[in-house]
Amino acid sequence: MRENGTERPGSSEFNAEWRNGHYACKGCGKTLFASDSKFDAGCGWPSFDREEASANIVKVVDRSHGMVRVEVRCSGCDSHLGHLFPDGPTAAGTRYCINGVCLTFEVES
Repeated sequence: MRENGTERPGSSEFNAEWRNGHYACKGCGKTLFASDSKFDAGCGWPSFDREEASANIVKVVDRSHGMVRVEVRCSGCDSHLGHLFPDGPTAAGTRYCINGVCLTFEVES
């Protein structure tokens, strides 16, 4: 989160999490995504097609590794969360590819 790293694909417990609830930043607790925006992208990381309306996400151009991508960071604690890609399967057309290690999950009661 602080070193802009990426976890190994398939290593997050949240890949198999399908209960109703909300995902928040592990660094500061700010809400990021609702479970109804999550989908299986087959990429090995938790993926979402949209952020919460009140999400605390900042998008930054990332030119590292010889690519141009959109990095997703938490506005509360500036943690690296993952990247945003324009290839999502829903009408939103977006895929937030997020490191599960950066998230907490609260089940909706």
